[in-house]
Amino acid sequence: MNRFMKSAGLAATFAFAVSPAVLAQETHGATVEIREWQVPYEESRPRDPYVGPDGTIWFVGQRTHYVATLDPETGDFIRTDLVDGAGPHTVIADEEGAWYAGNRVGHIGFVDPDTREIETIEIPGDGPRDVHTMDFDSEGNLWFTLQGANQIGFMDRDTREITLWDVERRGSRPYGLLVDDNDQPWAVLFGTNRLATVIDGEVREIDLPRETTRPRRMALPGDGTVWYVDYADGYIGRYDPASEEITEWQTPSGEGSRPYAMASDDNGLLWFVETGPQPNLFVGFDPETETFTAPVEVPSGGGTVRHMVFDPETRFIWFGADTNTIGRAAVRDAN
Repeated sequence: MNRFMKSAGLAATFAFAVSPAVLAQETHGATVEIREWQVPYEESRPRDPYVGPDGTIWFVGQRTHYVATLDPETGDFIRTDLVDGAGPHTVIADEEGAWYAGNRVGHIGFVDPDTREIETIEIPGDGPRDVHTMDFDSEGNLWFTLQGANQIGFMDRDTREITLWDVERRGSRPYGLLVDDNDQPWAVLFGTNRLATVIDGEVREIDLPRETTRPRRMALPGDGTVWYVDYADGYIGRYDPASEEITEWQTPSGEGSRPYAMASDDNGLLWFVETGPQPNLFVGFDPETETFTAPVEVPSGGGTVRHMVFDPETRFIWFGADTNTIGRAAVRDAN
């Protein structure tokens, strides 16, 4: 899998101290320490952080329409304002610059890291053009979901040409998406009980066992399996494409757990956030022993933690919270 990398930012720089609320707990043979930074842009819903090649953290402000960076070493924030009403949902980046999902304005945007100039690529077609979640393939091309449009999309990085595929059921709401080591995209369909992928230019959908399942985010641990969290009923699930077997486990807080943000680490553990409980709970799952770690509270409460990524170089899991913070969970071996 790609290392999660990025870039982008602009004008005002702010230095804020790390939140004094830090929780550390030894659990499942590892120490989990959660630390949060208060974002200086009020009630902006900072979300979907992504780790740049130099360790800079990129994120978007969904409510107040910006792309920003956090320097974890200094606590400095740099903000790039987007067109009013952009409603950015995700940002991903590499050495060339940052790409964001203009969820409410029907475009994918590119931010030049040097000039801070913004290029926009319009999504073709009529109706909703709400770019939701994005990921790179190995050549830097973009795969993405469009929730309201009920589509999965691909953009050629060099030509900016966009291809769109409809999913089968109306109202399927394509949501979380990741690209695996073979450049195959995987998505969860939040409006129904299905996963989806694109193989040889055609969408293939996979039914999950319970009609009430609503998969919202996913993880690809690199062993060929596809993991998801069921937001509606409180499960974590695994789909094995080789055997087509699906296995599910109920999460510690049960039916009301509302698992949302999800990531996998380099030891094969799956991590997710239960957003039903307040404060939100950060939980790990070991597929070998089929056991959960002891839940760790998000210090700020979290409100709702919507998306997170694992950085293998630092072993930090980065997330954004509705409490207007950017947070990281340090996952360290106990010994």
